[in-house]
Amino acid sequence: MSRIKRKFRELFKSFIIELVVYALLVVGYFFAVLHFLGGWLDHLFRHDRKTYAFMSLILIIGQGFLLEAVTRGLLRFIKPEAEAPDRKGAE
Repeated sequence: MSRIKRKFRELFKSFIIELVVYALLVVGYFFAVLHFLGGWLDHLFRHDRKTYAFMSLILIIGQGFLLEAVTRGLLRFIKPEAEAPDRKGAE
């Protein structure tokens, strides 16, 4: 097998692993928010829509930061060399 095909397979495998891990984290986050904050969010939705909208935006932004941090940490654990920046091109 050529070197390019091996590299492609390695990158594709890495992509699939990242996709599965990220999907599991998103589903887990959804059910955690539903379980722990579902009643409170339902109350806000029914009684104070402006606060509900604001808190929903905060949760969306928080989800992005949290999932990015967790995904990065997991990928460093799974493949430590993948996160190392290439210093030769940065100088």
